[in-house]
Amino acid sequence: MARVTTAALIQMKQQGEKITMLTSYDASFTAALEDAGVEVILVGDSLGMVIQGQETTLPVTVDEIVYHTQCVNRGRRNALLIADMPFMSYSSVERALDTAELLMKEGGAQMVKLEGGAEQLPVVEQLSANGVPVCGHLGLLPQSVHKLGGYKVQGRDAESAHSIKEDAIALEQAGAKMLVLECVPSSLAKEISQTLTIPVIGIGAGPDCDGQVLVVYDMLGITPRYMPKFSKNFLEETNSVPEAIAAYVKAVKAVTFPSAEHTFE
Repeated sequence: MARVTTAALIQMKQQGEKITMLTSYDASFTAALEDAGVEVILVGDSLGMVIQGQETTLPVTVDEIVYHTQCVNRGRRNALLIADMPFMSYSSVERALDTAELLMKEGGAQMVKLEGGAEQLPVVEQLSANGVPVCGHLGLLPQSVHKLGGYKVQGRDAESAHSIKEDAIALEQAGAKMLVLECVPSSLAKEISQTLTIPVIGIGAGPDCDGQVLVVYDMLGITPRYMPKFSKNFLEETNSVPEAIAAYVKAVKAVTFPSAEHTFE
């Protein structure tokens, strides 16, 4: 696999080739993802739940994301490396710039990901203006779980669907280079994916996004908590972790995952 860049991902979208993305938190898993041909690796603040055993992603610190990004970067060869910006680490433009500097200069990230729409436009604009590639995140926002009242599908009514679409357009105009859509109806995700020129990566957003992402522990069935509806245990049908990751890549590329049972309407 050639070195993956933001330009390469946009070209994949234009050519209709699905993008594969998984989380990783260490060098060993990263090597396995690379061997399977995963194009994008995310050091997610999901590590708070699957690594640390926290109930939410909120306790994760910038230093912890930096540490895990360093670990992942040592196992990385060609995949694009994205690091999550933790809760409250981008509450102002100045703080966001400081966080991005740590994640990229110390951690080795090539892109940062943040949650939110219209309220984050000044942050996205300034990060982009300072050479920081940004991945947006709309729909279900894990860092806002207490505000949302739980992990619920977003965008099912016309008003909220319109708001999510408008936020997606605004994020691209502000300079975002990629967008993650989480837990939204597949019809809304399809519409947004067709509207934007940047890649749209779905998680519980149906098969018509430009790519898919899962928490690696979820797709291996080893997360001790409730398995999300949008995930699938690929290890059940294979004999090893490398085979399971390869099966995930194959299924995303062939658009056999996500199927109807992993999708919200």
